Amino acid sequence: MKKISLNVLLLSSALLATPEVNSLSEVFSEAKTSGNVKYYYIQTDKDFDTNPSTSANSNSVGGQLTFKTASLHGFRAGATFMTTNPFLLDGPVDTSIIGKDNGARGGNPDKGFSVLGEGYLAYSYKDLDFLYGRQVIKTPLIHAKEVRMLPSAVEGGFFNYKIDEKSGFTFAYLDKFKQRTSSEFINMQQHALGSKTEEITGSSTGGVVMAGVDFKRENYSIKAYDYYAQDFLNSFYIDAAYKMNISDVKLALAGQYVNQKSVGNAETNLQNDVSLAGGSISVNAVGIKAVAAIKSAKFTLAYSNVFRDEGKHDSLVLPWDGTPLFTNMITSNDLFQSIYGSALKSDSIYIGGSQGIKFAYNQKFDSLGLDGFSTTLAYLNTSNSRTGFDNAQQDYNLVLGYKADDAFSIALKGIWVKDNTSATETGTVSQLKLLSQYRVIANYKF
Repeated sequence: MKKISLNVLLLSSALLATPEVNSLSEVFSEAKTSGNVKYYYIQTDKDFDTNPSTSANSNSVGGQLTFKTASLHGFRAGATFMTTNPFLLDGPVDTSIIGKDNGARGGNPDKGFSVLGEGYLAYSYKDLDFLYGRQVIKTPLIHAKEVRMLPSAVEGGFFNYKIDEKSGFTFAYLDKFKQRTSSEFINMQQHALGSKTEEITGSSTGGVVMAGVDFKRENYSIKAYDYYAQDFLNSFYIDAAYKMNISDVKLALAGQYVNQKSVGNAETNLQNDVSLAGGSISVNAVGIKAVAAIKSAKFTLAYSNVFRDEGKHDSLVLPWDGTPLFTNMITSNDLFQSIYGSALKSDSIYIGGSQGIKFAYNQKFDSLGLDGFSTTLAYLNTSNSRTGFDNAQQDYNLVLGYKADDAFSIALKGIWVKDNTSATETGTVSQLKLLSQYRVIANYKF
């Protein structure tokens, strides 16, 4: 935060030194303020085969306030204040909308917090854009993941080149990551590996170089990203989609591929000490998806396969809130891998050897005079032949939603998972008999 504050101060000083006082005044008079106020309730029930069942819940209210200046000679600045404030905590607390990641580092996970989630300086020249600071981003493997109270964010430097209104290149060096249930920006690799960072990478810290291209045309799109974490991991992601109309049906077909390899010191250390991660990292995953939209109804069918690689760590490594597979469900992203030091753990469709088949049905009711109302039903079957994956995991999701204009929305979510499956760093699999979760999310944007 000190680094961000210093840069803001330096920019302010430079602007004040210019004689264009009227222009400087417009930088702030034309600034834009936006934000949201969110209420979140969550209850998680777990039913074990041998142990007593457990239940935890929590309420929280908070949101974000964003301030963006106008541009002067290509320069601009922005900041976003984020806060989560729990209340009426009675009995066991579900900390996944409060400070779960803070708790993983020894803090109080039941305590709310406030944080400067975004704070950046930027300069634009024609189709080039340079930015340094804290920012919320959405890429396949590093993502904001706004499915809890607050989004995740990163800190670093960004270079963007716009090809046209729909396409562009991105290059970035990312130094720190703030998990959505955390008040602190932690070094990227340290957040991923925790106490094992130096043992695996040979260093106590390390950043991530990210390069990506997002190319869109009217009927097709291609997205490709590479993430290089020195002496730890190289991750490559690509997907392609094609859209067409057949009579009254809007059809979209898409495919994706993910490859991950340990690099440098991590490759050597994980080979020499398989107890750290079950072997060096070697992941190959594919997915396909078909979406058909008929008037106010949308149907999705998706398949994914994380290929088994004996003697390797073959589960996807997702420490920065990316959940890239087309078969991802609400419960497939339960903060399992993005909590501090948990990068080499995995769950559900992301475990090596898992094959997932997902079906989803979304219905809007505007044509019936119920403007803004919608429902989503989704089912995922995840199978795997590895030891411990005794039964196929079955996910059932139900979402009832209402959205009034672009300001207010409310969603009721029910989640039921039979044989919820997770894997340790070394690949040992365990299953939970039944996981049930209920969420109420009310959000007002301004």
